[in-house]
Amino acid sequence: QVQLAESGGGLVQAGGSLRLSCAASTSIFGIYGMGWYRQAPGKQRELVAVISSGGSTDYADSVKGRFTISRDNAKKTTYLQMNSLKPEDTAVYYCKAHAGPFEYWGQGTQVTVSS
Repeated sequence: QVQLAESGGGLVQAGGSLRLSCAASTSIFGIYGMGWYRQAPGKQRELVAVISSGGSTDYADSVKGRFTISRDNAKKTTYLQMNSLKPEDTAVYYCKAHAGPFEYWGQGTQVTVSS
C-alpha cells in the first residue's frame, strides 16, 4: 500500500503560479510512474501530466508549455509546477502512483484561479 499526500494548492490570480507536491510513503518510489490529474466541478477527472519511472513526461494539450511535472526520487516526491494559470485550471488536483496492475491515489488539493 502506498500513501500519497498532495500539498501546495490554494487561491491564485490568473497569470500566477503554484507548485504542487506529492509525497509518497513507499521506499521503492523510483519504480512508480507518477501522474497528476484534476477534476473540476461537474466534470470528469482528467489527465494533466505524467512522468515515468525513467523520467519521460507527457502533458494534456491544455497545459503544454505552462505546466511542468518532475520527480525527486531521493525525496520520494513528485512536483507539478504550474505557470500562467487560467480560471479554467480551477479544480481539485490529484496525484497518482502506478506500477503494473497497482495504482494509488492521493486525497487531492484544491487549486482555485481567480479572474
